[in-house]
Amino acid sequence: MRKLPPLNALKSFEAAARHLSFTKAAAELFVTQAAVSHQVKALEEYLNLPLFLRRNRNLLLTEAGQAYYLEIRQMLDHLTLVTGRIMLASEQGSLTVCVPPGFAIIWLVPRLSRLHEAHPEMDVRIKAVDEVTGSLTDYVDVAIYYGAGRWQGLRADRLHNETLIPVCSPQLLQGETPLQVPADLHNHSLLHEETRNAWKDWFEMVGEQPPAVKSGPIFSHSALALKAAVHGQGVALANNIFAKPEIDAGHLVQVFPQELPTNDAFFMVCRESQADAGKIATFRNWLLSEVARDETELAKAELTSVKQSN
Repeated sequence: MRKLPPLNALKSFEAAARHLSFTKAAAELFVTQAAVSHQVKALEEYLNLPLFLRRNRNLLLTEAGQAYYLEIRQMLDHLTLVTGRIMLASEQGSLTVCVPPGFAIIWLVPRLSRLHEAHPEMDVRIKAVDEVTGSLTDYVDVAIYYGAGRWQGLRADRLHNETLIPVCSPQLLQGETPLQVPADLHNHSLLHEETRNAWKDWFEMVGEQPPAVKSGPIFSHSALALKAAVHGQGVALANNIFAKPEIDAGHLVQVFPQELPTNDAFFMVCRESQADAGKIATFRNWLLSEVARDETELAKAELTSVKQSN
């Protein structure tokens, strides 16, 4: 076990020795003169020898103090250098992000060019994973989790205010079987993601007796359900954020205005101790700015829709 002197005392001693003044050292360290004097005294007691000669208002180094100062200064200079290097590497190094496949394919990957434009020094590595363990491995810097936002020891930033909306292809909407009121969904195939519960909740919300939703394909990922809807295979109850690019491109249309709120959401998670520094903070700030862009565009689209309906 290393026997180290008090590190705060070393900082105070080095500053006082460099300036030959407790007052100037205190100003540099943003502490009081008494605090510097106390730290130096504690270091002298630890070493059991005097480091300064205090003569009236003059401060001089003893022979031992001079030798110690030269060694300490080199060590602190080196520590400052290596700290700067590691912080630079932290800012510019590779960043490993674990993301659910649907989120990666639909939302994140199409935006990576904007991340590269803003931060060309950042090397992002995307890992598509389904399972949420609630803890980050040593090889993962950032993850996107879907849940309630409570994971011990992790900073969790909610990404969107999500709803589930019924969508289908324009061709299906213009087909021979009408889709004018929710009851018309009884005549169409419903596309499900993971379970059939979401559609049941949507029908309950709109006050319509749900059809026999024991049929209809179930997809493990949002991207698959959306792609099936694009190809006219049925009506999907899709995440509004994921559906927006396909709606904007004219590949999907929102069938009915009723939107089902979700209890859970996507969160960006990282270790609490790393959230505000280095490459993780850079990626986090960029990601949240992209989310803010989405929210602004959605608000504009909703306002336009209201004006058109009036």
